[in-house]
Amino acid sequence: MSGTTDKIKGVTNEVVGDIKQGVGKVVGSDKMRIDGKAQEIKGDAQRAVGNVKNAVKDAANKTADAINKKL
Repeated sequence: MSGTTDKIKGVTNEVVGDIKQGVGKVVGSDKMRIDGKAQEIKGDAQRAVGNVKNAVKDAANKTADAINKKL
């Protein structure tokens, strides 16, 4: 998966998790609130992985560009 894909999935999980927490709060379901929090945390992690992947890719591209300019 690309970094951008990870970031999109992460944001999606964060939003869905937040919605689940809200619904769980309204209907009085601790399980739904806990599941929502877990999904939100999973989304945070996915987004972080996407950021790292993009940063590594950018650094590799800059290094390759610098090497190619010297040739």
